[in-house]
Amino acid sequence: MNKKVIRNTIIFIVLVILSGWIGVLVDSTFPEQPNGDSPGMGIWLILPMLTAVAITIFSKSGWKDFGFKPNFKGNIKWYLIAFLIFPVITTIVLIIGATTRWIDLSAFDLRPFILLFSSTLLINFIIDIFDGTPLHGYLTSQLIKLNLSDWKIYLIVGSLWGIWHAPYYLVFLPEADIQAVLPVNRAIFFVISVATMVCWAVMFIELFRITKSIWPGVILHMVEDSLINPLIILGYVSIAAGKEILISPINGIITTALYLLIGLGIRAYRRQANQITFYESKEERSFPQ
Repeated sequence: MNKKVIRNTIIFIVLVILSGWIGVLVDSTFPEQPNGDSPGMGIWLILPMLTAVAITIFSKSGWKDFGFKPNFKGNIKWYLIAFLIFPVITTIVLIIGATTRWIDLSAFDLRPFILLFSSTLLINFIIDIFDGTPLHGYLTSQLIKLNLSDWKIYLIVGSLWGIWHAPYYLVFLPEADIQAVLPVNRAIFFVISVATMVCWAVMFIELFRITKSIWPGVILHMVEDSLINPLIILGYVSIAAGKEILISPINGIITTALYLLIGLGIRAYRRQANQITFYESKEERSFPQ
């Protein structure tokens, strides 16, 4: 194994875990902080990306690991898929919820919701360049260099993505937002969220691996933040008491299982495409023109 890659990966993981708690410490020095918009949250959000950039500069490794190039050629369909995943799955979940009477859609008003969704896309696009992207892109590329299995990569990246959110769920996030999603305490909400992120990570990692670009994942995350968070937190739909853990469009078991299946579906496509490319390359070497 490459010792430099191992060293850099460990440094990155440690600083990602510490980033949010550094932010909490910074906020503790100020008596009053606005909910959801404090200097500590800013540190938590941007430090993983800054860490990845710094490691790349000082270790003189390639920028290719980040996947900053959009690689549109041959990948437009994946950009479209990334944009559609959350709307399609959310629609399916809402239909299931309405059919079982676990979700009440009576307060849902399509036109204002579409206006809200559209108005938040740009700011969420900017935020989501930092939110998880260094993990789904940079960290994934390092773990691939270490020849780890797909399952280990999913577990490491997904778990770190969840652990990185610990200060957010345990400190930064307003209690009212947590209760709007799941009526549980912060610790339980954090544990459920980590499990959810491990499952979601498969989609983000596979989009990165198949396109070799972070941008489909940024679009995927942008749509998620603009769609399902306001849907629940702002009360466009309501979920029957006790059914949140099953059908919540944010982290319900049914919802999470559907996203995991999509991620595994992309993985199956990637592996099949790689296998076809391998055999075509082998044939070309066997029968030179």
